[in-house]
Amino acid sequence: MNEHENHGDGAQVNTGTPGDTAAEAAAIPELVIISGMSGAGRSTAAKCLEDLGWFVVDNLPPALIPTMVDLGARSQGNVARIAVVVDVRGRRFFDNLRESLADLAAKNVKRRVLFLEASDDALVRRFESVRRPHPLQGDGRIVDGIAAERDLLRELRGDADLVIDTSSLNVHELRAKMDAQFAGEEEPELRATVMSFGYKYGLPVDADLVVDCRFLPNPHWVPELRPFTGLNEEVAGYVFNQPGAKEFLDRYAELLQLIATGYRREGKRYVTIAVGCTGGKHRSVAMSERLAARLAAEGVETVIVHRDMGRE
Repeated sequence: MNEHENHGDGAQVNTGTPGDTAAEAAAIPELVIISGMSGAGRSTAAKCLEDLGWFVVDNLPPALIPTMVDLGARSQGNVARIAVVVDVRGRRFFDNLRESLADLAAKNVKRRVLFLEASDDALVRRFESVRRPHPLQGDGRIVDGIAAERDLLRELRGDADLVIDTSSLNVHELRAKMDAQFAGEEEPELRATVMSFGYKYGLPVDADLVVDCRFLPNPHWVPELRPFTGLNEEVAGYVFNQPGAKEFLDRYAELLQLIATGYRREGKRYVTIAVGCTGGKHRSVAMSERLAARLAAEGVETVIVHRDMGRE
């Protein structure tokens, strides 16, 4: 992604005066809090939500988020969905975020935290391409600022409902991911991304659960199967004819049913399941396809991503 964060002035909010009782009883707006690493795509994510009809407020101090939601509730339905960008530009107020989230929970506000992530290498390239300093680097290097920001945001990342790794995404690909997650008029009970990957290319940093298929024989060593991928029927047949393959799929699908029940109970709407093999071409692709089909049959809205297929 050749996109860098806008470090301009924060938004101004006109608080106005409280409305009457009927207005205050209006529906509470849906809220998305956008945060993450500087340079990881917060501005693109915010713009995408704005294009989808969300009311977007950039760099709002966390302490004012409940006030923003109250204003939306008194808008007579004109502001039904609010997105707030919170980042280290407002670091003086960042400690107030947890208190604000607790306040929102007490008011039964439907809120989600979206965290934009990227590797150190990708972030350094982006900052160097625009020749701007990292907001936390001070007199140090860009990598010093990135390390300080990761430390500051570590707890928030752990609490995020959805983490998107933009290291290998361009602007258009990030927008496509945002559309897939937020364009629907009604939010599904649970939405899953099943991602195949190759261990030799590294673990997906945005994975909630990781499945290792390397215990199965590798079709790469079968000459007639090597050129194909796990989308090929012969390759998939080879994989699932191996001892333990079908049993593994059955048991892991049962485990995911248990996990999904817990996620729904805890209000978590998004999960990324990473399925890995050596190169991300054969076993992980075939297993991802079957696993995604099982989830869809259980009523989970599922997206399949084959991260490393075609890289060899």
